[in-house]
Amino acid sequence: MTYTKNTRLLLFSFALLLVSPMILAAPKTVPIEGVGYVINASMMDNLVALTGKKVTLTLDGGNALTGYIKVVGDQVVHLEKIERKEFFDSLIRIEKIQAIEMRFREYQR
Repeated sequence: MTYTKNTRLLLFSFALLLVSPMILAAPKTVPIEGVGYVINASMMDNLVALTGKKVTLTLDGGNALTGYIKVVGDQVVHLEKIERKEFFDSLIRIEKIQAIEMRFREYQR
């Protein structure tokens, strides 16, 4: 199939019209204020700093729970509003936590 120069120019212009608003409207990522890890602190200190925030805790054995940190005690953390287990909370031994994951960036529109 052979396109004339005008047809190619028309197709290119049409494609440009479709793509340019998407490029202009593309959200950019920005850091969430007040969120961060304290690298030189203990696991407990980091959990205390993240109280009230949504986190994913990876435990020994690889299981992960996502919820909101309610209270951090000397040996356990109370995780509430657990995803995929509505109406459930958990008490997790701090020594069993291998990793803390948290959202540090979000889209700005």
